[in-house]
Amino acid sequence: MEILDWLRGLGLERYEPNFADNDVDTEVLKDLTDADLERIGVGHRKKILKAMKALGGRDVPAPAARDAERRRMTVMFCDMVGSTALSQTMDLEDLKALIRSYQDLCRAAVERFGGFVARFQGDGVLAYFGFPTAHEDDPQRAIHAGLAIAEGASDPIQVRIGIHTGLVIAGEPNAAGAPDEIVGETPNLAARLEALAVPGTVAVSAATQSLASADFTWDDKGAHAAKGISDPVRVFRPIAAAGHESRFEARATGGLTPLVGRDHEIGLILDRWAQARDGEGQVVLLSGEPGIGKSRIGAVIRDRVAPEPHVRLSYQCSPYYTNSAFHPFIAGFDRTAKFGSDWTAGQKLDRMEALLSEATDDLTIVASLYAALLSIETGDRYAPLNMSPQRQKEQTIEALADLTVSLAGKKPVLIFFEDIHWADPTTLEVLEAVIGRVAGAPVLAVITYRSEFESPWNHAHVTSLTLNRLPKRQCADLVAKVTGGKPLPDEVLTQIVAKTDGVPLFVEELTKAVLEAGFLKKTSNGYALDGPLPPLAIPATLQDSLIARLDRLSPVKEVAQIGAVIGREFSHKLIAAVSPLRDNELNDALSQLVSSELVYRRCAAPDATYTFKHALVQDASYETLLRSKRQQIHTDVAKALEKIFPKVGQAQPELLAHHYAEAGLIEREVPYWLAAGKSAFRRSANTGA
Repeated sequence: MEILDWLRGLGLERYEPNFADNDVDTEVLKDLTDADLERIGVGHRKKILKAMKALGGRDVPAPAARDAERRRMTVMFCDMVGSTALSQTMDLEDLKALIRSYQDLCRAAVERFGGFVARFQGDGVLAYFGFPTAHEDDPQRAIHAGLAIAEGASDPIQVRIGIHTGLVIAGEPNAAGAPDEIVGETPNLAARLEALAVPGTVAVSAATQSLASADFTWDDKGAHAAKGISDPVRVFRPIAAAGHESRFEARATGGLTPLVGRDHEIGLILDRWAQARDGEGQVVLLSGEPGIGKSRIGAVIRDRVAPEPHVRLSYQCSPYYTNSAFHPFIAGFDRTAKFGSDWTAGQKLDRMEALLSEATDDLTIVASLYAALLSIETGDRYAPLNMSPQRQKEQTIEALADLTVSLAGKKPVLIFFEDIHWADPTTLEVLEAVIGRVAGAPVLAVITYRSEFESPWNHAHVTSLTLNRLPKRQCADLVAKVTGGKPLPDEVLTQIVAKTDGVPLFVEELTKAVLEAGFLKKTSNGYALDGPLPPLAIPATLQDSLIARLDRLSPVKEVAQIGAVIGREFSHKLIAAVSPLRDNELNDALSQLVSSELVYRRCAAPDATYTFKHALVQDASYETLLRSKRQQIHTDVAKALEKIFPKVGQAQPELLAHHYAEAGLIEREVPYWLAAGKSAFRRSANTGA
């Protein structure tokens, strides 16, 4: 658990199985070398070695105790249908074994998709997605798990499953990792949805469906009365995953906002495409933080190239399959082949052979390798692959890479390989082989990944391109694209631009949330405020992603929360005065926040100043705190300012007033507000006064 928390702090928890499988504990960790890390299949070795060095030979810090938190969570409730009737017809030992197999099925499905089984209640299962660790797609994960359970249940077991997403107060995690209690209507509504589900199906609330609508095909079951719920509950049944080519395609089903501010990057990639068409194969590595626009640029390139004769290959890595060998290639071939669920092995082989023959004339070995890769029984059609697993893997890598170059013999090939920060190690080996082969072929490979992934490819035909955040002017242009050209009030636009920090996805989602919030009214010239401007809330579509970044830093999350209370920017001296950590512990925690790129640091301690990379990350940190905890930190900050920085009270009395106001200490806030008003009046700032 200690190793996992440390890896989460680096955003590299995907490697926890590699460490666990090789018995790497905190004692062994300090002695690992680059060669050791490579041997056990760990990437990002430079980042890990740097973090190990930062530990200075000390043990990995134990996880800090976590207080109860306010947070959004997706809750699944699953129940076995007809267990009472089964108990009357089955031997009790057989029934016990049946229930155990059902529970094992549920646990495996929930854990496979990153959820947490909170408890078994007889033949009921309660599971959480989003606590104790959040992911950017917890509603989708819960639905995937629900469908897997419904599909995996075999006679005489039938299940009903209910899923709902909502705000809860999650109690402090116990020794098993589950919160001691969950306060809020979310678990109750999940249980009511389970009762409304048809046996063998999943029932999803409107709140959850709206967050995962593009990822699945749906059956709208309408509104139903639910016990203990005042309003009718609208129920949706997820049928199956939608089978989109990429995550971006799923998000874009409602239409795309016109692209803003990426002309240089698009022009460069199109230039590389022109070189590739002339036989000078190219690779473009497109990197950047989540939401910065990597996939959006890919969509533009697809559209620009579409009229030209070419072959397009698309592969999508998934956080659900980081340890599944060759998964992007298997999923990509399945998507292209469009195998029917009722197809026989012979029909699948016919289709597979037809597709492979477009790239090669010799199917003898290749077809056998692909059949094994796709888990298609060959019978007597092909000779068995009499080779070791290692040799079979090597041959499969060669076949996948060769196919790319073979296709380019007929038409130029455009490859999109998305989100390789989630790629399994074997997939990265295929990419290595592909990149080595394309240099002399009419192929352009566009490979996207997040900033934490360190590219190992440094060849003459490889171009690295990092996407930066948009400047304020272009953020304002993007807002106008979302509003259809109708201007927002200046104060609203200013807040959107300030809070989104140049991340296009943040700009789009916050603007949409503002338009839907109800405090704006349409006018003939655009939009106007229909009352005072409230604080801009974090859009539901971004909450999970933001909280996930914080949860990856669980050992030092409390420091981020204290910093969020202080403000977007906070000094080392002030947070040291407020934090309960000792100096060395605080320094380590702040270093982890910096290395994770959650905050920026200027200067060195004790004169350092820290700034949250995104205002919305600061807001997310702040909002996870319970009101009582938040008020206590505000009180501590105000008292520290009075004691350690007395001049602040004279120069910025409104700052102390703000902290005492948020702490609920009216008698201490009023004198500072009065002083702030007088100070503003002396400067003739009458509105401020």
